[in-house]
Amino acid sequence: VQLQAYGGGLVQAGGSLRLSCAASGPTVSSYVMGWFRQAPGKEREFVAAITWSGGSTYYTDSVKGRFTISRDNAKNTVFLQMNSLKPEDTAVYYCARFRFGGRNYYMEDEYDYWGQGTLVTVSS
Repeated sequence: VQLQAYGGGLVQAGGSLRLSCAASGPTVSSYVMGWFRQAPGKEREFVAAITWSGGSTYYTDSVKGRFTISRDNAKNTVFLQMNSLKPEDTAVYYCARFRFGGRNYYMEDEYDYWGQGTLVTVSS
């Protein structure tokens, strides 16, 4: 599986961006998918996850109400809509596939395939 994350860029605080994660190779439609981010000088952290059907979503507290994760299984693509962006959202954002049989969506060790990351910069 290859994951390609794109859609990052420079945006002013309060603005919006939509990230996409396109999967090639085997379908990811039956897998939980997640987004993580890594800010400069910080460890990578969980942002959001979505179950295979899209019926359940999970978010870290700092993005609840502002970010929305979704997916289009027909296109093998996962999205992250980011609204009301803040300077502290500045980071490289990664999409990842949750490994089959994993238990904790919030732990990066539970993800087995990762995209290359896309940079989001929010200016104040």
